[in-house]
Amino acid sequence: MAHISVIPESSFRSGVFPPSAAPSNPGQVLSLTASTFRALRHHNYRLWAGADLVSITGTWMQVLGVNWLVLTITGSATSVGLSLVMQALPTLLLGMWGGALADRLPTRPVVVAAQLAQAALAAVLAVIALTGVRSPLPIYAVALAGGVVSALGGPALGRFGAEVVPREDLPNAMALGSIINSAGRILGMSVAGMMLPLTGNAVLFAANALTFFAVIVAVMRMRSSEFHELAAEKHRPGAVLAGLRYVARTPWLLVLLALSIVLGSLGRNYQVTMAAMSAGPLAAGAGGYGLLSTVFAAGTVVGGFLAASRPRLTIRLLLISAFAISVLQALSGLMPSLAAFAAFMLPIAAGAILVDTTVSARAQLDSPDAMRGRVLAALGMAGAASGALGGPVLGWLSDSFGPRLALQVGGVSCVVATLLAAAALARFRKTATGPAPARVAMENA
Repeated sequence: MAHISVIPESSFRSGVFPPSAAPSNPGQVLSLTASTFRALRHHNYRLWAGADLVSITGTWMQVLGVNWLVLTITGSATSVGLSLVMQALPTLLLGMWGGALADRLPTRPVVVAAQLAQAALAAVLAVIALTGVRSPLPIYAVALAGGVVSALGGPALGRFGAEVVPREDLPNAMALGSIINSAGRILGMSVAGMMLPLTGNAVLFAANALTFFAVIVAVMRMRSSEFHELAAEKHRPGAVLAGLRYVARTPWLLVLLALSIVLGSLGRNYQVTMAAMSAGPLAAGAGGYGLLSTVFAAGTVVGGFLAASRPRLTIRLLLISAFAISVLQALSGLMPSLAAFAAFMLPIAAGAILVDTTVSARAQLDSPDAMRGRVLAALGMAGAASGALGGPVLGWLSDSFGPRLALQVGGVSCVVATLLAAAALARFRKTATGPAPARVAMENA
């Protein structure tokens, strides 16, 4: 679902909150609070945000249930990873087709259809769990089907989320969406952890099926007069190729996507490296891994609030955040204790949210409205690629050379990628001319 100051934007042209401008009285604090949550002023976004929280909570309940079900059937962590690959693969193959559909079709019917399809798949999982199937193949089939639905319906979902707020509030809505995503993840995993021993997997899947209807109800209750519809693409052959050509011919967007893939693969797969550090050098076991996961989740909430409080999300902010978390990642591999390592996880997670939100905001706002769905598809494909590549690479590095070196190699690689991206974007900024999207993007740097 879509993740989007009364303080004048002209006061923050540098993109950095000056220390002298820090809130010093109750009036300033209230003004900053209003700015942080400004997207919630809109009726449609309030409905969207509430439904988002319910849906994400259900999704993470199902994630835990699926992982546990596959693990109990196969006894293999590799089999659990295969189910994740099944979900990501359709996005890589079909994502741009989903983007083309999103740019051409009315978004509301596509969103409703996608929610109904996902609800049906969750119900199928509940039936599979109740019947006691002892093969993971039916679960893989559902995961693959869910990936297809996400690939074809995800860009429309993102485009629809951009239509529930005015353009100037979209970055704030994205940042609040990051907070909602983190809160839903924590809530969903916590509820599922308590319910699983008492009710079994089937109830988790059935509960997730019901959460999709919260989204449908929210969409149906939105006020049509308050939508901020994006320009649609006319039906014409070659829409997918047009989207691919747009990405290929837009240098700044290519740089953002490439940087996102590197950061997401070598600098973001902390579920792998945190587990390896807990089981290995830190000797903290499952309890330590749970603590690190909690700290990381808290960091994502902090990052969401930081992003939401900013009047503008600039490319400069993106590069500074990317450089900082990359350096911290390399240093985290040197930490001697669980507490010290956890202290690094908090700012790294916060910075990761700043990076993700800024990449999404700039990619969407600095591209033509009629291309929005295909740009969202490209972002989704980059995310799927980074997840599919990064986990195995970091896992191999951790197994072969130790998790400390894996963190250091990944961090240094991300530092180099960030510096190269900064140099490339600086060059494009100097050469960009005219009113083309490249010029607009560089002016927003």
